[in-house]
Amino acid sequence: MRSKIIGSIGVTILVLLVLIAVFAESLAPYSPYEQVGTTFARPSAEHWLGTNDIGQDIFSELIYGTRNSLAVGLLSATIAMTIAVLVGVMSGWFGGKLDRILMKVTTVFLTIPFLPVVIILAAFSKGSVWSMSIILGVMSWPVVARILRSETIKIKGSNYIHMIQGMGASDFYVIRYHVFRELLPLIFYRGIIRVKSGILAESSMSFLGLGNPAAKSWGSIIYYAQSSNALLTGSWIWWIIPPGLCICLVSMALMMVAYSFEERNDARMEDKL
Repeated sequence: MRSKIIGSIGVTILVLLVLIAVFAESLAPYSPYEQVGTTFARPSAEHWLGTNDIGQDIFSELIYGTRNSLAVGLLSATIAMTIAVLVGVMSGWFGGKLDRILMKVTTVFLTIPFLPVVIILAAFSKGSVWSMSIILGVMSWPVVARILRSETIKIKGSNYIHMIQGMGASDFYVIRYHVFRELLPLIFYRGIIRVKSGILAESSMSFLGLGNPAAKSWGSIIYYAQSSNALLTGSWIWWIIPPGLCICLVSMALMMVAYSFEERNDARMEDKL
C-alpha cells in the first residue's frame, strides 16, 4: 500500500510536468526569448520570478525549460535502452562468437571515461536536444546491456523455455513472446533510471555552457544566473533555486515511480515462488 501511494504521487508529479512541457506556450505569460521588462527586476505580480540580465521573464524560461529538460531525458533513455536491449538480449541468447564480439564492444564503451568524453562531444556538437540526447544515449547503454545479458542467460536456461523450444518454436519467437515479457519489468525500471540520469546529465552540460545557448532548459537558466554573478546578489533566490528545485522534483518523482515499481515487481515474484 505504501509503495502504491509513493508511486501514485510520483506519477502525478510527472504527468503535471509533462503537461507543463506540452502546453508551455499557453502557460508561459511571456515569450522566454524576448525582453519583456527591465534587467534584474525583482519578483512581482507582473514577473513572478523576476527578470534575468537581459530582461527576460524567468518564470517563462522555467516553463519552457521543462520541455527541453524532459525531452533530453526521454530521448537519451530511449536511445540507451534500445541499444542495451538489442546488445544484451542478442548476446545472452545466441552466445558464441556473437556474444564475444558484443561483449568486447561493451567492455570498450565501459572503459571510456563517461564525463570527459561527453563534455568533448558536447563541445563539438551544436548542443541541440537531438545531439545531446544521442551523445548521452550512446555513452550510457553498456551497464544495462550487461545486466540484460545476464538475465537473458538465466531465462534461456529455465525449464519452460526448453519446453517451448522443444515444441519447435524459433529463437525470435521465443525472444519476442517470452524473453521480452520476462525482461520487461527490468527494462522499464532501468529506463526510468536512465531518464533521471539523462535529465541530470543535460542539466550538468548546460550548466557548464555546453548546451545550445539559444535553448531554454533548467541547466541553462542556472548557467546564465551563475555567469551573471547571481550568487553574489540576492537574485539567486528566484533565479537559481527554482530551476534547481525543478531538477530535484523530477528526479524525486522518477525515483518514487521506480521504487514503487520495484516493490510491486518483487512482491509479484515472491507470489510466483
